[in-house]
This record gives sequence, structure tokens and C-alpha cells, in this order.
Amino acid sequence: MRKFKKKIRRLLGKNYLTKALLAKYSTYRLNQYYKKMSKKIPVDDKMVIFEAFFAKKYACSPKAIYEYMLSDPRYKDFTFVWVFRNINDPAIKEIFAGKRTILLKYKTKKYYRFYARAKYWVTNARIPDCIVKKPEQVYIQCWHGTPLKKLGWDIEVKGDNALSSNKEVRRQYNHDASRYTYMLSPSRFCTEKLTSAFNLKALGKEDIMVEKGYPRNDELFTFDDEKIKAIRARIGIPEGKKVILYAPTWRDNQHTLGVGYTFDIGIDLKALRERYGDEYVILMRMHYLIASKMNLGGVMDFAIDVSNYNNVNDLYIVSDMLITDYSSVFFDYANLKRPILFYMYDLDEYQNNTRDFYISLDELPGPIIKEEQALSDAIGDITNIRAEYDEKYKAFHAKFNYLDDANASKRVVETCIKI
Repeated sequence: MRKFKKKIRRLLGKNYLTKALLAKYSTYRLNQYYKKMSKKIPVDDKMVIFEAFFAKKYACSPKAIYEYMLSDPRYKDFTFVWVFRNINDPAIKEIFAGKRTILLKYKTKKYYRFYARAKYWVTNARIPDCIVKKPEQVYIQCWHGTPLKKLGWDIEVKGDNALSSNKEVRRQYNHDASRYTYMLSPSRFCTEKLTSAFNLKALGKEDIMVEKGYPRNDELFTFDDEKIKAIRARIGIPEGKKVILYAPTWRDNQHTLGVGYTFDIGIDLKALRERYGDEYVILMRMHYLIASKMNLGGVMDFAIDVSNYNNVNDLYIVSDMLITDYSSVFFDYANLKRPILFYMYDLDEYQNNTRDFYISLDELPGPIIKEEQALSDAIGDITNIRAEYDEKYKAFHAKFNYLDDANASKRVVETCIKI
């Protein structure tokens, strides 16, 4: 019977209308369950629940905050809970071996019960709509980057989003933001844009911003040569090879029902391998929303898929340059003062028909490249390019990264979590 129900759901999920009806029915049932269950569970003042990228990774600011609290004796009596989609993953088990941490499977009944119990919720993305915050609970929204492309209420959509209408996107942002107790920010710029994107002023929540730097960037100020060597060995980077990190974002308009977001990487890896294979390897870091699999056949000695590697900071630390497009990763990577190339081969389409940007592209600390041959040439001229953009790099840091150092986690925890 259960298998039959799953088949019916899969069939109904292939049609937009029936998929929407199924979603509404599931939401109603979850709302009723959580409301009834939550009333029976008291809040534990010394319990913190962590979740990153919809329970897909052990990463980002939730990871940094957790590791800081775990190391600080002031929080020795706290109970820590981490949420994952696959709690039986050997890599996850290894990370948490010997630590006083409970592992929870995403969207199970136990998952919802722990959200009802934990005093503190720490995440960098949205949590299910059915979870209702009690007055004494604290929701710390870390978010996952300084935004380049417009978000939420700031998106001026010409027509509907690939998944949902602009109205639905704004409803989702409003619903989640209405539960926030704190929202983290690394700069005045980011505070202003997140306040607007999440409609915080209209919700009466413009004072929730915690402008203390991004905890996730603490690691970028504390690594050494031994750590670099260990990361290279873990990833499988050959001795003596320099490293290019390619980390593009997803496209709102590249979505297939029943498949998810797809993405054309826009680079001929075989051509790059022929030109730079003796000198470089390239780490391919696809956005977590992109569902399609990359085909690295024929270039596996040159290109390494690190999309599922948990800690993106490790990838930053071992990379000699970054190639990105509209992803916010460059804000964090810029803390390392290393070269950045902006490969925006679909810039006109993206800016005019998909998303616009919060900042002028003239402020970017690296060149905008639209042609594949020009990208290949820029890799060979990277030293001169970095020197050419030195002044823009300094101005960029002064505006966007001035709060990042090795102590943002400490500042955030001491502000948001009471002993």
C-alpha cells in the first residue's frame, strides 16, 4: 500500500496543478501535527539545533557557531543537535564521533519534536513553514552570503519564477522572516540589502540584524601550510599542481519539473585541460540547488567534482584563483586577496530577464569575461590581472569585508545565545 501511494504521488508530482494541490494538503497536515505536538513539549533552554543548506551539508556559519560553542567551556552543559538528510553517511558519523551531539534525520517526526524543544535554532536557509516559534525560542538566521543578485522582495520579475510566482516567493520570505529573532550580517551594505529583501521593516523587524561579521569566514584567517597540505591530500590534488576553483550559481530559469535545477557549465573542460593541464587542476563546485550530474569523462585527471564537499572554506584555502559568475562566493573568497575572474557568458540574459544586481558591476574586484576564449587567456595572464585590480580590491574590502576576521563566531554567539 505504501509503495502504491508513493507511485501515485510521483505521478501527481509531474503536473504543476496536482503538485501544488499535494503541497497544500501536506502543508495543512504538517501544520496541524506541529501545532498539537508542540504544545506538549517544554522548551529546553540549553539546547541548540543546527541545520545548513536544507540539511544537505555540515557547513557555513551554523558549523562555525557550533564548533565555537563546542570548544567554549561556558557551553559545556548545552545539548547540540544537527540535522541531515542522511544521518547514516559514514562521513557525517566520522565528523561527530565522540562529540556531545545528537544527529537527526530531516523532516521526520523526531525532527519536528526537537524543533519544538530547542531554545535556539541556527540555520542558513529557510526551515519548514509548519514550524511555529514559541515566544521564548530564538531563531538565528545566518543566511549564506553577501548578496550580489537580488533576493526576495527586491526581485522584479518579468513573468513568473521557474518554480513559483513572485507573490509566492515573497510569501515564503515573509513567513520565514516573521519567525527570525536575529539575522547575521557582515557589513552595513549587507544589513541594508537583507533588510529590504526580507521585508524586515514592514514586518517590524529591522532591529534584528546582528552586524558582527560572518562566522563562516573565521577559518579564512586561521589556516596554515599543514592544513593546506591536508586538504589537498583529502581532495586528491596532485603534488605541484596549482588550483582553479570554478563555483557558479544556479539559474532561476533553468528548471525541469521532476528533475530540479539544471545548469550548463559553460566551459569546454577538454580545451582547458589541453592548454593548462600540466600546470593546473580545476575544482568544480556546483550550487547545492543544481540537481544535474556533471560528466567529467575524459578530464578526470584535470577536473575534480567537489560539489558535495562539505566545507567550501577548504576549497577557498587551497585555490590559487576563483572563477565564478553571479554567486556570492567571491565576497568570502576575497578575504584571501587572491585573483577572481567573473565568467558571465549570459550576463545580458541574466540581468535583464532573470535577476538584477545589488551592486554596480564596476565594483567587482576582477574582470567580467563573456567569451570562453577570453576566459582561457585570462587564466594565463592572472598575475597581471590581479595587479591591475589591486585598487578595486582594496575598495571592495573596505565596503564589504571590513568586519571579517577570526572572531565573528565569538561575537555572534555572545550576542545571540545567553548563558
